[in-house]
Amino acid sequence: MGSLTDYFENKINGHVFSGVAWTPPTTFYASLFTVAPGEAGGGTEATAGAYARVAFTCSTTGSVSSNVAIVEFPVSTTDHGAIAAIGIHDALTAGNLCAFHVLSPTKTYNIGETIRVPVGQLTLTLD
Repeated sequence: MGSLTDYFENKINGHVFSGVAWTPPTTFYASLFTVAPGEAGGGTEATAGAYARVAFTCSTTGSVSSNVAIVEFPVSTTDHGAIAAIGIHDALTAGNLCAFHVLSPTKTYNIGETIRVPVGQLTLTLD
């Protein structure tokens, strides 16, 4: 995965180093962006047709967490065009963007297509 967002970094740092109460999410959701976000958030998440965020589960070894099953987005019923980034959110809808990775090259997500992330490929490394 590319970067943690400022939101997520602040939650982790405040909780670990300053004792600020914070309950981490029990479920994370993968998302797709047509315009990539940055560490401050932003970007443009895909929204139309059958698109929906996808819940996923991770395992952690050392400083690396990665998906334990294929993350598969619904078959698209509209043309989204190029997907510029994949994100990790703390809620199925709304919520907060926690991390993101800019895709290079981009991946198309048009009518009849799906996007699948193989096991172990949606990773977050704290180093």
